[in-house]
Amino acid sequence: MTVNAQTETPTYSGRKRPPNQLIPRILIYALLTVIALLIILPLLWGLSTSFKPKSEWFLPQIFWIPRTFTLDNYQSILENPSLPITRWFLNSVLVASIITVLILAIDSIAAYAYARMEFPGKRILFGLLLATLFLPGVMFLVPNFLTVTSLGLLNNYAGVVLPALSGVFGVFFMRQFFESLPRELEEAAFIDGATRLQTFMLIALPLAKPALATLGIITFLGAWNDFLWPLLVLKDRTLLTLPPGLRTLQGAYTSEYGQMMAGAVITSIPVLILYLLLQRYIVESVQTTGLKG
Repeated sequence: MTVNAQTETPTYSGRKRPPNQLIPRILIYALLTVIALLIILPLLWGLSTSFKPKSEWFLPQIFWIPRTFTLDNYQSILENPSLPITRWFLNSVLVASIITVLILAIDSIAAYAYARMEFPGKRILFGLLLATLFLPGVMFLVPNFLTVTSLGLLNNYAGVVLPALSGVFGVFFMRQFFESLPRELEEAAFIDGATRLQTFMLIALPLAKPALATLGIITFLGAWNDFLWPLLVLKDRTLLTLPPGLRTLQGAYTSEYGQMMAGAVITSIPVLILYLLLQRYIVESVQTTGLKG
């Protein structure tokens, strides 16, 4: 019995890249490294300055590691009774959390309606909503302020939260995700007797966890760092959030840079923790279309 040997065509295993692909990849990594350094170095400098005494703030030499390590900047803002930074911190957590939860709920429902339901003028209305993304946010300051004033919501957290719910980025972002989900899943649920609301709650929403996590951290970060609107609405010093509250460290003639950097470090901690907790979902929302396996 004779067995004919078959000649196998060599295939590229992927372990070694051809030279014509290796060089562009090296250039891309080099460019990404430079961009990362441009972003990270100011953050590291702020962290270093927060541990420096005042005598080292304006030295002609650059010292990334403080020559005299001190916690005075943190103690001065945490123990100063005129700077209720703990209260500002809790205010920021409250406001940012409320805005994030409401936007996730409202935008996901609206996005699902635009993605799956048919109603008159849907395309025109969605196009008008997208057009507002091209308008600068400063344009809405005066109308929003007049509206909040007429409703009697000045110096109230409701005046900070309600205008933030009018953004349409979340609707656009979640609609694109819902559009990527196979309709067969929902059709199977309809055959089993599920209503539209049940299909949304039990099928679409669980699959949208990566997108919801991404939208959540983007929304929380925007609300956490918002400076101008809380400054306009909140008049009571004890109601301020962290960004406008820390602005009081910068006077007309002097600025406490060490304390400002210490406050910036404290401000960045919640966002960093949130990102570390949700980074798996964020990466998944970029790499997949909502289906696993």
